[in-house]
Amino acid sequence: MSGQHVEFGWFIPTSGDGRYIGVKPEREPSLDYFVEVAQTAEAAGFEFALIPTGHQCIDAWVVGSAVAAHTKTLKPLVAMRPGLIAPVLAARMASSLDVISGGRALINVVTGGSPDDLRATGDPLFSNHDGRYERTLEFLNIVKDSWTKSHDFSLAEYVKSGGQSGTNFKGKYYEVEGGLNLPAPVQQPHPPLYFGGSSPAGKRVAAETADVYLLWAETLDMIKEQIADVERHLADVNRKQGSQRTLRYGLRAQIVVRETEQEAWKAAWNIISKVDPQASAVSEFVQSRSDATNQQRQTALWKDSEANGYIIGPNLWSGLARVRGGGAVTFVGTPAQVSDRLLEFIDAGISTFVLSGYPHVEEAQIAGEHLLPLVKAKLAAREVKVVV
Repeated sequence: MSGQHVEFGWFIPTSGDGRYIGVKPEREPSLDYFVEVAQTAEAAGFEFALIPTGHQCIDAWVVGSAVAAHTKTLKPLVAMRPGLIAPVLAARMASSLDVISGGRALINVVTGGSPDDLRATGDPLFSNHDGRYERTLEFLNIVKDSWTKSHDFSLAEYVKSGGQSGTNFKGKYYEVEGGLNLPAPVQQPHPPLYFGGSSPAGKRVAAETADVYLLWAETLDMIKEQIADVERHLADVNRKQGSQRTLRYGLRAQIVVRETEQEAWKAAWNIISKVDPQASAVSEFVQSRSDATNQQRQTALWKDSEANGYIIGPNLWSGLARVRGGGAVTFVGTPAQVSDRLLEFIDAGISTFVLSGYPHVEEAQIAGEHLLPLVKAKLAAREVKVVV
């Protein structure tokens, strides 16, 4: 990983926040609070902020626009959802966010989610897992073509060609004739695409389209295996297409960092100390109905580690996954311990971290004061050794 930039992102809790999960949020979702979290993360040294999507969340695009307006450098990472929005419209929305933020838009491609939520939002492929990824590939090909052509757009040429100089596509799921994306995005060739999905279908599409492949935190060996698997898909894509695509790899995780390890573990267990049994049962029910491979892996981790206090590795804990869906595995320990664990994942191939903790303002401050400077110092020390 020598010489490669390692980026750190935070999280905007758009369904509420507090010291505990599995109970009613102590801090209700509001614009003022989202801005506070974003500005705190920016001041702490985080480069971007993931904005979640789902039926409990305030819309990511609305929040992303608001956050961009109240920060100077923080980049909003917003969800683009194939099947729930038309591709050319999605390209225009992303370009618009990129323009008004001064080139700070990041796009998180969310193919799936809860089948129940997909059905409720009108996705006809709610029960067709691999079909959704097949559709995502078509969707992203249209989006990326629309972005690329907008940089060299000529109204005269567009009119002269009868719109044929725009995006034209005919596939199984989409048909576009004369697709036009304006304004052109600020970033060249387009805003970076972050992509998650641990199934073979998801990895194949990521290898062909993504800039950053996002993984939910697991054991170090599991992450190494997943990266190696994606690299095989990437090699296959490059061989078939005669291309030289590369991918960066990202990790979504929670953190609990304290001055002593004992304090850190006490704080970690405190987060789930008031879980409403009904909330826990609902969470387990929802997780059991998910067809997302990454969610199934997270669920298996906490169930398999229950007898061991949810510990799955050094300073690595799956206790939050019992209640919280998504990337719930947590780094727990002192700044020295957690920074060492992050370095191990960097050595495995991770160069993007999407971190968060409860509550998000206070934990961002702790990370900014004690964790990020230490990780960056250790990385810089490595670079000095390499140069010498």
